[in-house]
Amino acid sequence: MKPVCVVLGVARSHVVDLLKRPADWVDARVLAKADPIGDAMIADAVRAEITALPTYGYRRAGALVNRTRSLIGLRPVNHKRMYRVMKEQGLLLPKSPKRRDSGRPHAGKVAVEESNRRWCSDGFEIACENGEVVTGVFMKDCCDREIISWRAWTGRGLPGEPVRDMMIEAVEARFGTADERVVMVEFLSDNGGAFRANETHALARALGIKPVHTPVNSPQSNGMAESFVNTFKRDYVGSMDRSSGAAVLAQLPGAFRHFNEVHPHSALGYKSPRMFRKERRRQALENGAN
Repeated sequence: MKPVCVVLGVARSHVVDLLKRPADWVDARVLAKADPIGDAMIADAVRAEITALPTYGYRRAGALVNRTRSLIGLRPVNHKRMYRVMKEQGLLLPKSPKRRDSGRPHAGKVAVEESNRRWCSDGFEIACENGEVVTGVFMKDCCDREIISWRAWTGRGLPGEPVRDMMIEAVEARFGTADERVVMVEFLSDNGGAFRANETHALARALGIKPVHTPVNSPQSNGMAESFVNTFKRDYVGSMDRSSGAAVLAQLPGAFRHFNEVHPHSALGYKSPRMFRKERRRQALENGAN
């Protein structure tokens, strides 16, 4: 059989599979394409999920649809079928332009394998229609991607006090008290004055946090925080009422809550950060029981 397969340019394993197939075998992909009612149901489910999230592509939209389907006992939709249905219905996003290669590539790795090993932080600004600017800062876990704590206010500039308040809240949220900590947490940030201030470093040491700053002019070294800012502005800020600073501040708690509880993250198997943390805790309990 090998010489024949070589001449035909086909794999022997594929020929063996063809010989084993029954006479009534039908490609499941053909059956899927011949199911217009099922496709219509999927398209309706996608529209229901992305109405408030128009920036979600087929991967994230599919993750949300499959979460709902699993709750009602339906089988998940394959991502290839999801892409085909959304393409046929004109629900796909336009392809993003190719990013330019950075002149300072970052060869390191920000992500870690366990929660509470490294946190990262960055600031952001949201311009309002009335000329006001909302400034914010956040603390993100580099494993489970949860936004542990954040602060926002109307006005430009990033003072040190909100950063220090955010650090205290993050420690309380993850450890309860400093005495309950079992590891030293790295705190990765850029070289902004609020992060490098002596008061911030002193508080970090008191809380059991090790400040780590990126090299100058190297935002790639804090890529996880930079990526969150881009995601947050694209998926949440873009659809906000930005008529005033007060309007934006009123919407931020819901946006951060949605990111933590609902937003599918590719690095987490398209689970949300809190779904991922819940799954990790369940696995730890099962392993401990065994």
